[in-house]
Amino acid sequence: MLTVNFQSRTPVYQQLYDDVVRLVSMGVLKSHTKLPPVRTLAAELGINPNTVSKAYKMLESDGYIYSTVGRGSFISEQLGQKEAAKIQVKQDLEKAVKNAYKHGFVKDEVMVMVQQIYEEAEK
Repeated sequence: MLTVNFQSRTPVYQQLYDDVVRLVSMGVLKSHTKLPPVRTLAAELGINPNTVSKAYKMLESDGYIYSTVGRGSFISEQLGQKEAAKIQVKQDLEKAVKNAYKHGFVKDEVMVMVQQIYEEAEK
């Protein structure tokens, strides 16, 4: 269910964070769904448990999951599909803008492209 790409430049903890948000936006993970325990997930993915713990702490501090002592971590009701989808779109847009910058686009060019895309979408 949760995966990591070791060739990616994105830190593993951020990949886990993004993956949880993506799975909620797709409706795979619903409110109160139990996430795998830190050690179990770390062993399955072949990563350090501290990395999983960091991702879980970030998700919890942002209100996307909640933890119960002795029971584990669960998807929060606060993160509905619509909100998760918005987060996913923002992350996708951020990647696209960084990619455009990397390929030599200047800010004004990107802003014009975004404006044109937005206007087409409104039609």
